[in-house]
Amino acid sequence: MRERIKKINWKFVFVMLVGNIILGLGVAIFKLSGLGNDPFTGMAMGLAECIGIEYPRFVILLNVGFFVIEIIWGRKLIGVGTIVNALLLGYFVTFFYNLVTSVINAPEQMVLRVVTVCIGVIVASLGISMYQLPNQGVAPYDSISLIMADRWSKFPYFWCRVFTDGICALVCWLSGGIVGLGTLVGAFGFGPFVQFFDTHFTSKILEKCNK
Repeated sequence: MRERIKKINWKFVFVMLVGNIILGLGVAIFKLSGLGNDPFTGMAMGLAECIGIEYPRFVILLNVGFFVIEIIWGRKLIGVGTIVNALLLGYFVTFFYNLVTSVINAPEQMVLRVVTVCIGVIVASLGISMYQLPNQGVAPYDSISLIMADRWSKFPYFWCRVFTDGICALVCWLSGGIVGLGTLVGAFGFGPFVQFFDTHFTSKILEKCNK
């Protein structure tokens, strides 16, 4: 255990933590738009409201279930980032949403709502890049599609992710959550932006952390 702790690059852990904080801000901006969140967040928000549990606590309960699957079939994906994302992301989202709405009102005009979604995509993509690229562990939900792609090699990761996101979007809709532009962008639009930040921002920060 001590040897494993010594091998941890704490600068990478710090980048991962900042990434989760930025991701929380991005998800809060998505929610502000009123056009839907990414499928997993939308499902969690919809179910939490139906059941009557605070969103951050309900996300932790969901992640516990997914974490069991990750322990059984995806143990190599577990790291510090797994725990940080599972336990803290929901609180980051709630904090930033309350902070933003205390300063500005949710946009009412469709043009402004679409602009808000676009801002949310950019901010969340930066957060995803900084959270994932340091390779400090995969979030419980994100691990599901990776495990599926690993165990059923006939199905590419892309389609495994589309499947899991599609299930989340369906549950979100059935639970009364918002399925809209933000949901579609969250399901299909993060890739190019995350790749951009991986190449032009996060990788450069990690290079400096290794010096």
